[in-house]
Amino acid sequence: MNDRYQSFSSSPIGQMFVKNLGLPSPEKLDRWHEGAPLVDGTVVVGGTGRVDVVSVLDGLGIASTTKAAEGEKYKGLVFDATGLTTPESLVALQEFFTPLLRSLKGCARVVVIGTNPTQTESTDERIAQRALEGFTRSLGKEIGKGSTVNLVYVAPGAESTLDSTLAFFLSPKSAYVSGQVARLGLTGTKKAGKVADAAKPLAGKVAIVTGASRGIGEQIARVLHRDGATILGIDVPQAASELQAVVKELDGDFLTLDITAKDAAQRIAHHVSEKFGGVDIVVHNAGITRDKKLANMAEDRWNSVIAVNLSAPERITAELLEQGLINKNGRIIGVSSIAGIAGNVGQTNYAASKAGVIGFVDAIAPTLKNDITINAVAPGFIITAMTAAVPFATREVGQRMNAMAQGGLPVDVAEAIAWYSSPGSSAVNGNVVRVCGQMMLGA
Repeated sequence: MNDRYQSFSSSPIGQMFVKNLGLPSPEKLDRWHEGAPLVDGTVVVGGTGRVDVVSVLDGLGIASTTKAAEGEKYKGLVFDATGLTTPESLVALQEFFTPLLRSLKGCARVVVIGTNPTQTESTDERIAQRALEGFTRSLGKEIGKGSTVNLVYVAPGAESTLDSTLAFFLSPKSAYVSGQVARLGLTGTKKAGKVADAAKPLAGKVAIVTGASRGIGEQIARVLHRDGATILGIDVPQAASELQAVVKELDGDFLTLDITAKDAAQRIAHHVSEKFGGVDIVVHNAGITRDKKLANMAEDRWNSVIAVNLSAPERITAELLEQGLINKNGRIIGVSSIAGIAGNVGQTNYAASKAGVIGFVDAIAPTLKNDITINAVAPGFIITAMTAAVPFATREVGQRMNAMAQGGLPVDVAEAIAWYSSPGSSAVNGNVVRVCGQMMLGA
């Protein structure tokens, strides 16, 4: 799907209108492709704390320097803020970033590393670390040129788990993720799983993707397969032909059923047990909308949305866990929505279901054993065939009301899910990361 406004704004006449009228000017975003480096350029590292950032970047094959050269352009900045323990020490952020921001290339990446405020040792340190969230979210709205800014809180003792998260946030894989906070080692393990092959981190893994026949679900299946996973695609019988076409191309397997059926969880578990013996990644992507203002909401509209978006994922997960079918270091991933965080007119049912997904993650994360994790993505305005049918004015507002002034693509959601899915992300548990270009609404 093309963004016609973006195409217009990049044309000579469009650039004139944008400049003279002060209109949004969306940058063409860099997105990763197979064979490309994680970072096409050099990253400047600063700050003094407990994380050896340079060693992490060396291990990822990312060029870095601690001394910026005058006149050079850089692709990223990483600041270790774990050493900031008082409000006064926050000036180190200004001292590092102010001289360097004009030295960034387009679609650059900025990452700040801190300590989760709940794990600090003093009141002053907790204040300083919590301040990092306001700093990164504001800088994300200032930085422009398709660049992103994100914050990674690392629990003491979890420093060695940074690899997969820095690889994601510093690469074009995070093209539409900005202003977000990732928390490592807060719940569960503080160790990273082994990644045998960086090019195929999911080799040997089996991944369930619900709603896999089209749109975001199809792209999730494609990206997880790209990273080496065997795909079990699930969708409703009405989408059987599309589902079969997708999984055939990916050399995967499929199952057609209504996930809200009473026996759906048992059927899925039986299929997994018989065909694969277990599953490594479970992506609860299937979802529906039945929009109406609450004053006009019929009971069936409410119930169907809750059943598909929330109750079915909970039941499927419970069944797979109860039967021991989610393998050690497995991944459970929910698809929430910005609507579940900021709300949306006419979507009380949908927003309730998607906020419930976040509650599901919060509730389950501390209970999981065997290094299994649960996380969620919360997409904003993602350009799909479904959003193409949205009225023009509503669609334009949805696409422009974010720091990047454009809609995201299904691959942006899929890349975030691939980050969660990596064996190296075993310390990433209980997170909800928005894939929304840093929408102006929500936190």
